[in-house]
Amino acid sequence: MSESAIRHKAESPKQLSFGIFVVSTSRYSQLKKGEKFSDESGDLIEKLIKRAGYTISFRRLIPDDVALIEDGVKHALDSNVDVVIFCGGTGIASSDITIETVSPFFEKTLPGFGEIFRFLSYSKIGSAAVLSRAAAGVTKGKVFFCIPGSMDAARLCLEKLILPEAAHIVKHARE
Repeated sequence: MSESAIRHKAESPKQLSFGIFVVSTSRYSQLKKGEKFSDESGDLIEKLIKRAGYTISFRRLIPDDVALIEDGVKHALDSNVDVVIFCGGTGIASSDITIETVSPFFEKTLPGFGEIFRFLSYSKIGSAAVLSRAAAGVTKGKVFFCIPGSMDAARLCLEKLILPEAAHIVKHARE
């Protein structure tokens, strides 16, 4: 790592607040019906963030719905969070609308996030990695990550990309 990168990371915020949106129509329907459901990816994301010493401001389960995802982005922008994760809805099915809904809010995109995620995924799952549209961007000093909903993808994103760089990205997003 270069001297400049080391200095920038050292100057990055030590405390971060995260917001989590799990985008899943099936789990949302179960919740609304009062049925039992599991949210393993959301649980994992929360656990990894807390283990890294950061806080969770909110965690919400929402369906694959443009208006509700847009409301989530607006809520995050009006909140005190530094980092927002949208987990799910990043594939290529017609119902996968997270990227199309969140990315128009980006002032700047971070194409390297998706590129590196797909590169790391390729070593684990092979050519199926091209199906992921993981994306990231910044707006109003906040960092947004749109990640796949699978447990393995969430773990990879958090452990290898988001948690090691979140504070550094937030530092630059606020400049």
